[in-house]
Amino acid sequence: MSTHEPPADRDGCPAPTGADSPTRSAVVSAPVAAPAAGVVPDAGGAVDRGRQDGPGVAGPSDASDTSGGADGDTDDAPDAPNAAAPDEAPGGGGRSRSRELLLLTGICLFVLLLVNAFVARPFSVPSGSMENTLRPGDRLIVNKLSYAFGGHPRRGDVVVFDGTGSFLRKPHESVGLGTSLRSFGREVGLVPAGDSVYVKRVVGIGGDRVTSAGPGHPITVNGVPVDESGHLFPGDEPSDVAFDVVVPPGKLWVMGDHRSASRDSRDHLGEPGGGFVPESKVIGRAAWVVYPVGHWADLDRPDAYAAAEGTGGHGEQG
Repeated sequence: MSTHEPPADRDGCPAPTGADSPTRSAVVSAPVAAPAAGVVPDAGGAVDRGRQDGPGVAGPSDASDTSGGADGDTDDAPDAPNAAAPDEAPGGGGRSRSRELLLLTGICLFVLLLVNAFVARPFSVPSGSMENTLRPGDRLIVNKLSYAFGGHPRRGDVVVFDGTGSFLRKPHESVGLGTSLRSFGREVGLVPAGDSVYVKRVVGIGGDRVTSAGPGHPITVNGVPVDESGHLFPGDEPSDVAFDVVVPPGKLWVMGDHRSASRDSRDHLGEPGGGFVPESKVIGRAAWVVYPVGHWADLDRPDAYAAAEGTGGHGEQG
């Protein structure tokens, strides 16, 4: 899991100016080696190296006396014990294990960062704008590969995206190394994503005309009514306000499942972004609810939007 679980929605922020906001380890010494064949230890236990038999074996008169004595006599003193190997020093085993543990921890963290950056990332849900599909306190796993390699969000997908520049004004940030490092940290999960991350359902993709006639009427996509009763919050209208928009190429029209408590594309119609979210700002598809256990779920795409497939012109991206 990520070292940070940034919120995936911030519907508690104030509505934009002029908009009606919905309510919303022991050292072991090496064993002593047994004497070699034919080598007889003397009474004191030292090996007499001048009593070995057999051809080619040095005897008492051998010129290559290795005893080091001045008179050439064989030195019967016991051999000095071998110096302890570095890894047999007291505490050496513990240090070795500590290094291995640190290395293993580093590898695990590196793999986790790679997963966060390119495969999947956890997010938390702080608001009720996507009830009952998602509830406050739920933990999501966002699949960052869903739209990789040429894929695009589809109608009905629940997506997590950065709302900077669409739902929020882009803050002024100085250009420099610090800004680049913070941006990289957010991408890999080292730095919290902040207050600009949202989770919503895709209702329209590029090229779609999405309309609502207000309370009592369904959302239509390219003229086809969409039955959203399977995922809307009980008692909610598909939309309390009327609208008629055409989604620009590469953009998305998104809405919360708890329509009366969701600030979504409808609330940003009069702003420069027009309420549309660029696909480039989508972090990934919300694929699973993994916590709490009682809320485990696969966030599959509902069948309700299948009726609008094949009707979106250049917006039909598969």
